[in-house]
Amino acid sequence: MLYRGGICLDLNSAFGEAIKRKRNSLGYSQETLALLCNLDRTYIGLLERGKRNPSLKSIFTLSHHLNTTPSILIKEVEVILSKSRGNKGNV
Repeated sequence: MLYRGGICLDLNSAFGEAIKRKRNSLGYSQETLALLCNLDRTYIGLLERGKRNPSLKSIFTLSHHLNTTPSILIKEVEVILSKSRGNKGNV
């Protein structure tokens, strides 16, 4: 589980955080990323908040338009989880 500010979050939240960080680093709005990926802007927001499970197709599409690879994106999720996990338990 992911903990942020004492609140327990899940794997989807860590994926959303990775997407948001990468999107922000490129200066993209949610709307811009959604248009590039041919996805709805609200879907991007839901992903970033950990409210949706991305499909494999979505992971590959998002990665491509975020100028990264799926494996690097997933590695970022692992980094986020390991930094936030501390002594709170396993993923």
